[in-house]
Amino acid sequence: MIYKNLETPKLLEIAIEKEGCSLTEDGALVTYTGEYTGRCPTAKYIVNEKQTKTKVDWSENQKMTKGAFNKMKRKFLNTVKDKEVYLQDALLIRDPEHAIGFRVYTEYARHSQFVRNMFITKEQVIDSPEVTDIYTILHLPSLLDEPRVMISVSEKLILISGTYYAGEIKKAAFTLINFLTPSKGFLPMHCSVNVDKGNENPTIFFGLSGTGKTTLSADPNRVLIGDDEHLWTDNGLTNIEGGCYAKTIRLSETGEPEIWNACKSVGTILENVVMKDGKPDFDDGSVTENGRASYSTDVVPNSHIMGYVNKHPKNIVMLTCDAFGVLPPVMKLSTEEAVQQFKLGYTAKVAGTEKGVKEPAPTFSACFGQPFMPLKVDTYANLLKSKIEEHNVNCWLVNTGWTGGGYGKGKRISLETTRKIINLILTGEFSKVMFTKHRYTGFSIPLVNYAPNNIMFPEQGWADIEEYKNTSNDLIKKLKPEQ
Repeated sequence: MIYKNLETPKLLEIAIEKEGCSLTEDGALVTYTGEYTGRCPTAKYIVNEKQTKTKVDWSENQKMTKGAFNKMKRKFLNTVKDKEVYLQDALLIRDPEHAIGFRVYTEYARHSQFVRNMFITKEQVIDSPEVTDIYTILHLPSLLDEPRVMISVSEKLILISGTYYAGEIKKAAFTLINFLTPSKGFLPMHCSVNVDKGNENPTIFFGLSGTGKTTLSADPNRVLIGDDEHLWTDNGLTNIEGGCYAKTIRLSETGEPEIWNACKSVGTILENVVMKDGKPDFDDGSVTENGRASYSTDVVPNSHIMGYVNKHPKNIVMLTCDAFGVLPPVMKLSTEEAVQQFKLGYTAKVAGTEKGVKEPAPTFSACFGQPFMPLKVDTYANLLKSKIEEHNVNCWLVNTGWTGGGYGKGKRISLETTRKIINLILTGEFSKVMFTKHRYTGFSIPLVNYAPNNIMFPEQGWADIEEYKNTSNDLIKKLKPEQ
């Protein structure tokens, strides 16, 4: 039995009555995913076939033979025949000129609601496109004993099983988009995008977890296009998704009011969030530190009604949390430096915040989203370079980490300071000041004195300049390996 395009009230009813889910006192759906509370890095397979053989970076992606995939496809199809499943017809890519259709079959109503939140429903599309390019996702978590995500480009089919973690649906579709769109000259990006209230001056924010990407792009004076996945086309910038999948650990009303309020909306899914007396306890990480809220952008007051803008960015901001206290708070990048940072995707894990991390540890993720970028890194990097050059985009590296010493010795750059820096970038004020090459890092920095304690020159805050020199030398070797 296939239930087609059930809407939110019915899906919530089924999830509660048949799947053991519950509601918060505000009406959000509470779900738990069991053993797997996050994406499984070793679960994803791409079929080695004509379309993928020479394009996929097989050093970073696992191969699957066509025969093995077809065997799994038959197993999935035979299982579906004997089950009640939920179908959502949806889209990805908000710009109707480039939208791609998806037919998503799920074993559980709660996952069908996740699709309604994260993909683009027909209700969200103002100019409904005629979509002929349609891909299918079969999501049967109970079928296999361990996580498997299997993608066949030729079959236009994704098979997912072995895990109830809903994020695997979103990331599998994102991986497929990231494979398909570069051949059109489009750049898929793991980033946030916002625009000013006049629908001008769109800005791209790249950044790994903990760098402030979501917080800084959620500016009350600007309008949010999207917070996670975007496509840079010939037209401009478009959200790939129709929703948000926000981390909830230590979420507060004062720190992130938009996400906090979204968690109170009917249709929002709170995944692996601890409940106490009908209320979510976002400070309790006993189930997982990766608790999530899935919600449609429709519930975000400051989100863009169209989800795309036919304008190209004037600025790209690459965020990093430098826990070593080496980098200035803002650096203007040449095109070559921007491409290099994009290929590296640098930030640092902070001591004490992740199991096993005893001191600051550098981490790198190419394109700021390597697990979901199946093509060779240079494919994406070359697209970025050509678009920067074509549209004369200013590129910036903004450090949201430490100054005056590394973690445990210095202080973290305040959110107030970072917001001021972002504002100076977006208003063009930095175009009016002189820049100088920073002696130790080699990056170009603005000669301004507004920042507290002159943190534009981070070495001045260190008690031991020799220690700074040694630390900076070690980091810059990683950031600028050509030197």
